[in-house]
Amino acid sequence: MKAIRRFTVRPVLPEPLRPLSDLARNLRWSWHTDTQELFLAADPEGWRPAGADPVRLLGAVSAARLAELAGDQPFLDRLTAVSEDLGEYLRGPRWYQNQLSQGAELPEAIAYFSPEFGVTAALPQYSGGLGILAGDHLKAASDLGVPLIGVGLLYRHGYFRQSLSRDGWQQEHYPVLDPNELPLTLLRETDGTPSRVVLALPGGRSLYASVWQAQVGRVPLLLLDSDVEENAPGERDVTDRLYGGGSDHRLLQEMLLGIGGVRAVRTYCRLTGHPAPEVFHTNEGHAGFLGLERIRELIQTGLDFDAAIEVVRAGAVFTTHTPVPAGIDRFERQLVARHFGDDGELPGVAVDKVLRLGMETYEGGEPGLFNMAVMGLRLAQRANGVSTLHGAVSREMFSGLWPGFDPSEVPITSVTNGVHAPTWVAPEVLRVGSGTFASERAQNALAGAEVGTADGTGGDTPGHGSDVTTVPDREIWDLRRGLREQLVTEVRTRLHASWRRRGAGTAELGWIDDVLDPDVLTIGFARRVPSYKRLTLMLHDRDRLRELLLHPTRPIQIVVAGKAHPADDGGKRLIQELVRFSDDPRVRHRIVFLPDYGMGMAQKLYPGCDVWLNNPLRPLEACGTSGMKAALNGCLNLSVRDGWWDEWFGSDFGWAIPTADGSATGEDRRDELEANALYSLIEDRVAPRFYDRNAEDLPERWIEMVRSTLVTLGPKVLAGRMVREYVERLYAPAARARRALEPAAARELAAWKSRTRAAWPQVAVDHVEAAADTVVGESAELGSTLALRVRVTLGGLDPDDVEVQVVAGRVDSGDAIAEARTYPLKPAGGHDLEGRWLYEGPLALDRTGPYGYTVRVLPSHPLLASGAELGLVAVPNASTGDGGGVLLR
Repeated sequence: MKAIRRFTVRPVLPEPLRPLSDLARNLRWSWHTDTQELFLAADPEGWRPAGADPVRLLGAVSAARLAELAGDQPFLDRLTAVSEDLGEYLRGPRWYQNQLSQGAELPEAIAYFSPEFGVTAALPQYSGGLGILAGDHLKAASDLGVPLIGVGLLYRHGYFRQSLSRDGWQQEHYPVLDPNELPLTLLRETDGTPSRVVLALPGGRSLYASVWQAQVGRVPLLLLDSDVEENAPGERDVTDRLYGGGSDHRLLQEMLLGIGGVRAVRTYCRLTGHPAPEVFHTNEGHAGFLGLERIRELIQTGLDFDAAIEVVRAGAVFTTHTPVPAGIDRFERQLVARHFGDDGELPGVAVDKVLRLGMETYEGGEPGLFNMAVMGLRLAQRANGVSTLHGAVSREMFSGLWPGFDPSEVPITSVTNGVHAPTWVAPEVLRVGSGTFASERAQNALAGAEVGTADGTGGDTPGHGSDVTTVPDREIWDLRRGLREQLVTEVRTRLHASWRRRGAGTAELGWIDDVLDPDVLTIGFARRVPSYKRLTLMLHDRDRLRELLLHPTRPIQIVVAGKAHPADDGGKRLIQELVRFSDDPRVRHRIVFLPDYGMGMAQKLYPGCDVWLNNPLRPLEACGTSGMKAALNGCLNLSVRDGWWDEWFGSDFGWAIPTADGSATGEDRRDELEANALYSLIEDRVAPRFYDRNAEDLPERWIEMVRSTLVTLGPKVLAGRMVREYVERLYAPAARARRALEPAAARELAAWKSRTRAAWPQVAVDHVEAAADTVVGESAELGSTLALRVRVTLGGLDPDDVEVQVVAGRVDSGDAIAEARTYPLKPAGGHDLEGRWLYEGPLALDRTGPYGYTVRVLPSHPLLASGAELGLVAVPNASTGDGGGVLLR
């Protein structure tokens, strides 16, 4: 029988225990050990069944136990201490406030939009690395005191839960999430009614959404939910699943996230008094429509479309996470067009203007598609990739938007991702070397959030780092074995549950008691399962892998986890292939696949592994933060030099798998070469270093690598470092640019851009000449100077509208300039009778070898973030004067 009405019964806490509710509702508990231990003490038997979720725990604890705790003075004293600590954390000054007090010009607030957020397993609104990164971004911002507002969607089914069939095929399950049973609060108007945001849909329909709030430390996270009574059944399902449905469904999700998200932020700020965001950060293109809503707001204040775009661009940051065009959301233009204009959103704005923002105008682009990343780049003056290598890949991938510029000059920078150490570092690692080390201080330092330092920059060194340098080898090795033993226990528990779901009876599963060995070298591999991550590369030579697993004196064991997208049968086949290999009775005690990979599993997996394996096709891994989380626990990396590992690889921290990228080999041959390199590394270097022991049975060289990883690599991979970079390099400049664009300035800038674009076809470099006494033929002496004279036609523009530059550097055999440097030339008087302007300047020849130069003209305006912003450049043609290269000796 079905109930005719459903509601949630909330526990009534005795008065002395009321602070437990506030502690449970603030997700700081997910990274604060003292709070977790407090709830564990409240109900030791119920903590694990509740999924280590305080909200669920409080809903299940008995009234008798609550009454007992209300009279337990030691417990109440702990509760008071933890509650007061949270209050100080929420109200006290942090790094950001210290920066402001020292005169830093920083944004009043920042809105951070992402399609997924991985804050805690208790709020399953993530699918993989993008969401985990977004969650860590919020946590680090909270620790640093950055006034961030997170914006996302509340998916009633989350992503999906994964299990395996008897033959190893991935099966998906979509449990229904009740927001009332999650650590969420419904945003309400002052009269108590739920707040709503509304989007206009074609045909006079509307899409309504409520706004749920999660409190992530100091940071509010707003999640929009379309499952409300005002919606028709189709609209109620818009926020049903993460990355589910067809194109129309995804488009509605992304419109709700972007357009509805801005409206939710406005509502939240109106109701709470939170400062309005000056900067809007789009985490991947899914939320790109937020720029259109901001344009609509500005048009209502009297700006025209073009001037509004300039204001929006100035205060926007766009982060791209994909290294391949196939990873970008693209919609049919006709589908997008139906949702805008007078019959949808942005009434009064011509639909063509909206469509041009996402048009692939570059060579090889498809004009019939609307590209969300292209729109994101066009509506943000500042953009970045998520590692140094990924920044370079992104500049190459999107270079068509800036024709005439080398990829190195494309205005996309990089901020390498980081991870929130208090979330991912095992408590045992935090405590190593100091039994009296205060865990809260350690966690703050790990987050890069410790305040009160002399320079006000906040600590950026792991709290355990300095201690580890003096910790005895034996203590480090015992710690590593203890963590490995915990992982073995966890794996056996999860493997047993997985096999029961696969249909096995208890009598069949006695072998699981011998799965893995706490004294065997343990390798971890866990991530999403798209083909480029190569889950099954380790299976390329199965006989050789078996030899490594079963080696008589230096065996290895491997723990594997990962989910394939529900629509990705290719990924599911890879999982099935791995599962079938791991089911083999000869090796099943040495290699396991654990289904339903998520944050809860990951927090056990990273600390318990000795080596973290990553073998993507280079350079298709944008960053790959799982190896960072492992490193913070003393796990060594064994990885292709892609993403962050390309940037920070060092032989003290692990091993780099040689790659065959860039060669003419086919995909199968490349896999063969790189798999063999992986086997050889494990056999010849990794395993011997782990098993080579001294007289005290300790692997001295291995322990030294663990120590170096914690002390030297640890500070680099922190989310606190990452968020500070965003604040200093992107958020603060964006806020300054936005403040400079008052309405009059925005109109002037838009008019200047329009005038410049119209005149640019007539801009030309007409003549270049160089004079130097020390140039003889095609050679010149190091240290000599060329006196350059350049005549340019400006096509009606003024010298103040342009910058004339000489671009110089080493040249290759094709005369392409590498490692180019630019030097401005100065106007020398007015124009001649033919309307040409003269520019002059010196070029110092400061490098030996093949050397060359050219001259170019770029648009110039004080409010441009870079000379490449408009994608306009004029260079000499083949008949323009001198301008050739010279050879330095």
